Amino acid sequence: MNVLVFDIETVPDVASGRRLHGLDGLSDQDVANVMFHKRRQETGSDFLRLHLQRIVAISVVLRNSDTLRVWSLGEPDAPEAELVQRFFDGIDRFTPTLVSWNGGGFDLPVLNYRALLHGVQAPRYWESGEDDQSFRWNNYLSRFHSRHTDLMDVIAGYQPRANAPLDEVATMLGFPGKMGMSGDKVWDAYQAGDIEGIRNYCETDVLNTFLVYLRFELIRGRLTPTEYETECSRVREYLEKEGKPHFSEFLGNWK
Repeated sequence: MNVLVFDIETVPDVASGRRLHGLDGLSDQDVANVMFHKRRQETGSDFLRLHLQRIVAISVVLRNSDTLRVWSLGEPDAPEAELVQRFFDGIDRFTPTLVSWNGGGFDLPVLNYRALLHGVQAPRYWESGEDDQSFRWNNYLSRFHSRHTDLMDVIAGYQPRANAPLDEVATMLGFPGKMGMSGDKVWDAYQAGDIEGIRNYCETDVLNTFLVYLRFELIRGRLTPTEYETECSRVREYLEKEGKPHFSEFLGNWK
């Protein structure tokens, strides 16, 4: 197994908001409020367009050979460009199967825009067969290729009306689901300086995604029932060994 499960958390890109809307002199909060207001006028929702989302956390599960590790990239105060670079460097290093929940519709497009903004190079990620023939029929960019497995998309049969929230699917399967925070609370937490809380929340989200992925591997015959239970036990043992409070809470909510 060579898998990198990932999840991102974002806040309004107020620097771009200032430039696009001529808002020099306003505070970050005021710029964000203008951005939210304009978006509500367009759609009735505060959810900003993807190119106006700034990444503040990227959390991953790496399951490679005999390795299992769960962490957030970079230090809590690392600049966005470093977080994005570290993510794509991991792809260059391991060429893993990327696994996400709605990564095709949200996480990867946001990462693409932020890489564009910061000039982050990611040759392995953008490879589509010109230099490596093995990527012609299976790469990270094509919706129906498996180097990126968007679980939400695949399990719904690529039918948007069949999509389900990760929280509900994880909870349905006996996994913890959301714990203490949700995506719509990240901006408030960021304004309050709680970047550690955001990173911890992101790590539990990526753990839920990994556990759903293991169940998906079971139902499509890539794991036997015994291998599936072994993988779940590996996760439990890792979280117990790490002993971090949010990991302990995750274990306590795992049925």
